[in-house]
Amino acid sequence: MKQRFAVFVLVAGMMALCLPGFGQVTDQVAGTCTDIHGQPIVGATVEYHNLDNGSIYKLKTDKKGHYFSLGLSDGTYTVTLLQNGTEVFHFNKVRVAGNLTLDFDMQKEQARSAQQNGLSPEQLKQQQAAAEQHKKQGDVIKNINVKLAAATEAENAGNYDLAISTLQEAAQLDPKQDLVWARLGQTDFNSANKLTDASAKTDRYNDAITNYQKAIDAKKAATASLPSPEANHDLAGYYNGLAEAQGKVGKSDDAMKSYEQAVQLDPTHAAQYYYNEGALLTNSNKIDDAIAAFDKCIAADPTKADAYYWKGINLLGKATMKGSVMVAPEGTAEAFNKYLQLQPNGQFADPAKQMLQQIGAKVQTEYGSKKKSGRK
Repeated sequence: MKQRFAVFVLVAGMMALCLPGFGQVTDQVAGTCTDIHGQPIVGATVEYHNLDNGSIYKLKTDKKGHYFSLGLSDGTYTVTLLQNGTEVFHFNKVRVAGNLTLDFDMQKEQARSAQQNGLSPEQLKQQQAAAEQHKKQGDVIKNINVKLAAATEAENAGNYDLAISTLQEAAQLDPKQDLVWARLGQTDFNSANKLTDASAKTDRYNDAITNYQKAIDAKKAATASLPSPEANHDLAGYYNGLAEAQGKVGKSDDAMKSYEQAVQLDPTHAAQYYYNEGALLTNSNKIDDAIAAFDKCIAADPTKADAYYWKGINLLGKATMKGSVMVAPEGTAEAFNKYLQLQPNGQFADPAKQMLQQIGAKVQTEYGSKKKSGRK
């Protein structure tokens, strides 16, 4: 009997010796994570970082915002709540020994922080309302971006009706987003070019005009108190799109005004706007005005080759006949030759040479360049 008792005591002693070591790896942690509105924070990460040995445990929150884990070792931890990789809150020097329940109640933490910073309950309420509005706006922008991507995919596939309806849905999510209206205007314009029915084509161009105007109005409202070069650049682009649509439905005077608005808002891109203006006037057979527009384009950017070519074409429109010989206005040959100097193999190179031959002028690819003087 004594022998058996001794063995029992030995075994019991061994169990007693093992128990503390076993307890070090069976600590349990759990908790619930809620946002400033008391709603569960789903799919977040609760990270336990052991300050004693450097080990890190990452736990996910479920649909109710709960997290749970067994097997953490005893120690002192920094416990951090992360959402989409961004820290929301953390606790310092948390002691884990046995079972621990640690909740992340962001509503309470915000109230505690507000009290420490001297905010009144009313101020805290305003802060919470602003945060909620910011969150809602963020969700709206996310949904808009999804629709913009879907509209782009539809348009690339040639399904303009789907692209337009998707952009209209995006615009209704937040009518203040100028970019959405501008995208809608551009898609209207692009789709009109594909239509064969004249009436439907005109209607679609008019839709583009309406939507570009909405983009302009929204941009002006958003930047009225804080204009910037970036905002002006965007506005100029909208006016340029508006002008193109106006020109398609015969509203040349309105289009001219829109191009001028673009130039004033974004002078650094004036050459392109003047070039577009010249193209519109050329198509409208307003020769003198077109020449003037191309001259402005050239003044803004002397290297814009196409402007010289189309200036030459418009000057030819003023040519007269002297017997069987065409007499072109002064500057015609110079315009074509300048184009050839800048773009000797450009898309208009052959037509430019033909025009020069037609008016009896020589091709001078060195037009405008300074001749090198020989050494004396």
